[in-house]
Amino acid sequence: MPPLKINHVAIVVEDVNAALSFWRDALGLPLHHLEHNESEAVDIAFLPVGEGEIELIAPFTEDSGVAKYLAKKGAGLHHICLEVENIEEAIARITAGGGEMINAEARTRSDGTRYAFVHPKSTGGVLLELYEVKP
Repeated sequence: MPPLKINHVAIVVEDVNAALSFWRDALGLPLHHLEHNESEAVDIAFLPVGEGEIELIAPFTEDSGVAKYLAKKGAGLHHICLEVENIEEAIARITAGGGEMINAEARTRSDGTRYAFVHPKSTGGVLLELYEVKP
C-alpha cells in the first residue's frame, strides 16, 4: 500500500523558541502545540500548514541523534514524514525492495502514533520517517 500523504516536514533548529520568531511570528503559521519528547531527546513545535505540519525540532541533550545531526550538518531540513496505513507492511515492502531501515521495528509516540525511519542511503540522501497515525 503506497503512502497516504506527507504528514510533516521536520526542520532541525538550535532553539525552538528562537525559530518560532520566524515560523510563527513572521510567517504567521499557527502553533498547534509544543512537545518535550524524552525518548528522542528533542523539543518539538508543531505548526499546521495545509493537511500537514512543519515540525521544528531541537535537541536538549548533546548526545542525542538530533544533536549529532545538528553538530555535523547544521540547522535545516531534517526529514520528511510520509503517513502510511500499516507501518509493518511499509517496513516490509521497503526492506524487501532492498531499502535500509534505521528502526527495524516501529516505535510508538505518547499519542499512539507509530513511527520508523528509513536510512538516507536508501532514499537518495533524504531521511524519511514513516507514520502510522491512530484514529
